[in-house]
Amino acid sequence: MRLEITRRSDLATRALLALTADGGRMKASTLAEAVGTTSGFLSQAMTPLVAKGWVRSEPGPRGGYTARVDPAAVSVLEVIEAIEGRTDSGQCVLEDRPCGGATCALHHPWSIARERLLGELAATPLSSLPAPS
Repeated sequence: MRLEITRRSDLATRALLALTADGGRMKASTLAEAVGTTSGFLSQAMTPLVAKGWVRSEPGPRGGYTARVDPAAVSVLEVIEAIEGRTDSGQCVLEDRPCGGATCALHHPWSIARERLLGELAATPLSSLPAPS
């Protein structure tokens, strides 16, 4: 796991916050404007949220996105993993591969820091984040 998130994860988080704050259906263009992106890039961030069942997508001129999840029931880590894929805590700190038998000098402190970070993200409900302004 890298100690950064992608723009897509950030957009998905902000879009889900905007939808749950609004409480109704939002057109893609309105939601994109609310989170500061284009409708095309927004759809890339929304597709995994729709697949998880957290957001409903209705096509057409009267369509839009609707939140279908309580933001208190979803952790920040769950949103990140919905976008980026499952977090692998056994990943090597030096290379993009599983951690092997021989450990590097940073293995122990990195493993501790990674577990603390993942624990904090898992314990942080989406509802505790500020809604986008």
